[in-house]
Amino acid sequence: MDLKKIKETVIKCTKCELATTRTNSVPGKGNFQSDVIFVGEAPGKNEDKHGEPFIGIAGKRLTESLENAKISRESIYITNVVKCRPPKNRVPSTTERSACSEYLQQEIAIIKPKIICILGNTAFNSILGGNEITKYRGKIVKKDNQLYFLTIHPAATIYNQKLIVTLKNDILKLFDLIRDLKNGKVIPVDIDYTT
Repeated sequence: MDLKKIKETVIKCTKCELATTRTNSVPGKGNFQSDVIFVGEAPGKNEDKHGEPFIGIAGKRLTESLENAKISRESIYITNVVKCRPPKNRVPSTTERSACSEYLQQEIAIIKPKIICILGNTAFNSILGGNEITKYRGKIVKKDNQLYFLTIHPAATIYNQKLIVTLKNDILKLFDLIRDLKNGKVIPVDIDYTT
């Protein structure tokens, strides 16, 4: 399966109730050869309207943080745990998350990123079973030979302006770690779920 087929499947998906309330489903988008996949929670209002991930205010904050690290948005791949907007932007249910989990697994299998950047608590909980992202942000986690980097969801910066600096610093650290990995350096893992 390739990303184009996943996109087509996501667009037609009716696995859960969100298919009845969405305007558009929102498949992942970006560079399929990226060293990093950014994974957020679920689409919001703007994403639902246009069928594209991270294009609202939170998306602008992420783009600004990437540009601050001299990284173009086109060079990375971005997706969500859930591909359809939950009504009123509520947190997606366990059923909705598991209905979409296969799509995320397929995206990861095709892209084979060096690091998966988890954006926020819902993605942290869905992918690694964790919570309290603010306690663990900026850390590297290893599970099943895959590295994950934890940071806040860009939407958090809308409600707390001080977190803009936190997000920018985390994104700088993430790309420093990716450069180290490309140069063959061993990077320290803060949490290891494989042992």
